[in-house]
Amino acid sequence: MVDENGNVTTPDPATNGADSGPQIGVISQYVKDLSVENPNAPDVYQWEEQPQIDVQFNIGANKVTDEVQEVELKIEVVAKADAGIAFQIELQYCGLFGLRNVPDDQAHPFLFAEAPRLLFPFARAVIADAVRDAGFQPLMLEPIDFTALYMQQREQMAAQQTGEQPVGNA
Repeated sequence: MVDENGNVTTPDPATNGADSGPQIGVISQYVKDLSVENPNAPDVYQWEEQPQIDVQFNIGANKVTDEVQEVELKIEVVAKADAGIAFQIELQYCGLFGLRNVPDDQAHPFLFAEAPRLLFPFARAVIADAVRDAGFQPLMLEPIDFTALYMQQREQMAAQQTGEQPVGNA
């Protein structure tokens, strides 16, 4: 803006409302920990049996500062056959997310559903490369619907708080 004297001025974001709305951004993402085990090499490369793949994951969020959260996507992959473990990979893939003026009821779903969805493709690539580097065909994990899993977990927590029993076989 230019004032009446011809001086260039910048508006104060706090007074014009530009800084009061919710803001979310990805600051950084990184491999925090990666473990690759190939305990039965070189014998594993002679096995005829196709290993069974078990994939487990967990999501966590840690407050770094008032406006920065670290979201951790932990993925563990174990490939087992009758002869033993073919490979085992544990990955902690993290992202730093900036959240400003975001209410808690909106921050929680972002941190536990949307942020992992943003991190997953990169974690998936790290896993595929690690499996390939261990001497196997790259493992391409299927996409995960983090929003559906988040909603399911919230429903289960609500049912437990009200004393209801979950429906179906668990």
